[in-house]
Amino acid sequence: MVTKAKTPPAKSVEPGVKGIAPIDPALTESSLYVQSVEKAMKVLTAFDGTKRQLTLSEIAALTGFDVSTAQRFTYTLTVLGYLSKDAERKTYELSPRLLDFTYHYLTSSELVSRAAPYLQQLGSETEEATNLTVLDDTDIVFVLRIVSRNVFNANVIVGSRLPAYCTAPGLAILSTLPEAQVDDILSRTHLVAHTPSTVTSVKKIKERLAVIRRTGYAHTEDEYFMGDISTAAPIRGSHGRGIGAVNIAVARPRWNAERDERRFADLVISTASAISQHRRFEQG
Repeated sequence: MVTKAKTPPAKSVEPGVKGIAPIDPALTESSLYVQSVEKAMKVLTAFDGTKRQLTLSEIAALTGFDVSTAQRFTYTLTVLGYLSKDAERKTYELSPRLLDFTYHYLTSSELVSRAAPYLQQLGSETEEATNLTVLDDTDIVFVLRIVSRNVFNANVIVGSRLPAYCTAPGLAILSTLPEAQVDDILSRTHLVAHTPSTVTSVKKIKERLAVIRRTGYAHTEDEYFMGDISTAAPIRGSHGRGIGAVNIAVARPRWNAERDERRFADLVISTASAISQHRRFEQG
């Protein structure tokens, strides 16, 4: 049954760090697994964007720690510069130093650096928002975004995360994966009807993937954001599996299906193919 609830943990997998994929219990039992690192990450991911500032008691409640444990970790993270403390209000918030990780990820990613000029060209040619996304567990994550004056949703930025099953880039990547991997991803995904147009049936999603494999591109309309139309194609590694996707996002008032779908499909397919020619960013 389709509901509005958040994604539950998959069977035989216990929830891990908040905001990160569930963790297999067998992995956490290893002598190599450092529990204190997990606890520090739980504190950082308690700041999930719903509230900019949190009190110590709120951090304790969100992480499941007692106040003493929460205090030790917030103190340490503050000393290290990853949290900022408002002494007057007795609240904490994420510090700009955390952006160092984003910067290092983006500047060290061969995929991002290779795709950037192609996305810029695509954006200039279409005057629409163009994006590079990668698959992370059951979601896609935006790692490069070229916006235009016609951008539909300015709240989607680098680091934004959307479900793969109902987004064009996610479907494009899923279409390149082995069936067993697709089954695993869909089995761990809570298939939520974000809009009346969201496809939530596993059977219908897999039928869509078969069509995408034949046509080379994915197309969605109003499935996550109402009024958003997206066309995407997968970027493939040397093994043929998707390691990312390029998409063009268009606001409905600017969309003309007769004029745009085939044109945009050809553009994302050719752009993704050009990026795919470069093999050095191969992952996995």
